[in-house]
Amino acid sequence: MAIKTYGTMAVDWEQRIDFDRLRRERLDRIKKLLKESEMGALLCFDMNNVRYITATHIGTWAQDKANRFTLLPQDDEPILWDFGSAAKHHQLYAPWLGEKRSRPGISMLRGAMSAEMGRAEDVANKIWMELKERGLEREPVGVDIAELPVLFELQKKGLNVIDGQQLMSEARLIKTVDEIALLTHAAAQVDAAYDELYRAMKPGMRENEAVGLVSKVLYDLGSEYVEAVNAISGERCNPHPHVFSDRMLRPGDPVYYDILQSYMGYRTCYYRTFTIGYASFAMVDAYKRCRDYLDAAIELVRPGRTTAEIASVWP
Repeated sequence: MAIKTYGTMAVDWEQRIDFDRLRRERLDRIKKLLKESEMGALLCFDMNNVRYITATHIGTWAQDKANRFTLLPQDDEPILWDFGSAAKHHQLYAPWLGEKRSRPGISMLRGAMSAEMGRAEDVANKIWMELKERGLEREPVGVDIAELPVLFELQKKGLNVIDGQQLMSEARLIKTVDEIALLTHAAAQVDAAYDELYRAMKPGMRENEAVGLVSKVLYDLGSEYVEAVNAISGERCNPHPHVFSDRMLRPGDPVYYDILQSYMGYRTCYYRTFTIGYASFAMVDAYKRCRDYLDAAIELVRPGRTTAEIASVWP
C-alpha cells in the first residue's frame, strides 16, 4: 500500500507512528521557516498552533479561549504559558519542553477576565522580557491571533506586531510521514462511522439521531473531538444549511453528511451522500454527473496544483 496503516496501540515489536519524530520534525519545520522570515519571534495563541509547536494539549474545551500561548524566539526553544495545573502537568509529562519552559500564565479567557485584572499587561510584560533577554525586542513579532487588549499592550511595549498566521499555515502545509499516518487513521475512524450509519439509516430516523450515532462510534474509537456532524436530508439539501436538525428521513430522500473530527489533532472533513430506500432516475443521473466532475478533478491532483485549477473542471 502507498500509505502505511497501523494498529491503534504502541508496541515493542513493530515501528508505528513515531511521536518523538513527529514532535521534532514539526518544531524543526517552523524553526526553519521562522529563521528565513523577517520575524524575530513567533507568538501563538491559537491552540492548534500551540500544539504544533509545543506538542501539548489540554482538551478541546480550551479550543476557543485564546488563553494559552507560546513564544518561539529565533534560534531558541519554545516557551509555553498555560493554566497553572496544566503547566505543572507538562513539567511532569512533557520532557521535550525542557526545564523551566512550561510556565503558569493565562490571557483573558475571551473577555471573562476584565481589563482591571491586568491580564493583558501581564502577557505583554512576559513576552517583552523574553524578547529583551534575547535582544529581539526591536525585531518584528509574528502573532497568529490575539484578543485586542493583548495586542494593544504588546504595541504599548514598543513591539512591532505583524501577521504570524501565514508562517504557521506554511509550516503546517506539508505533512510529515507521521502526520500522514495520523490523518489516515482519522479517516479510517470516519469510515467505520459511515458503515454504522449506512446500516442504521431508514425512514423515520432523524438527522440528530444520525449525529448521535456517528459521535458515539467516533468517541468509542478514540476520537478526541467530534467537531461537527453535518446531517442534511431531503429539501434541506439545497441550499446547504451547515447544521443538522430533527427532520425525519423519508423514502427516496437524498441525505448527505460531513463528519469533522479530530484524532491526535489531525482532523477530517469527510463527505458522503446517500439516498433512503431507493434512488430515483433523477438522483441516479445527478450522481453520475457529480461522479464525472469529481473524477476529472481527482485526475488533476498533483503536488503544486492549486485548488483553483482543480475546481476549474466543475460547473
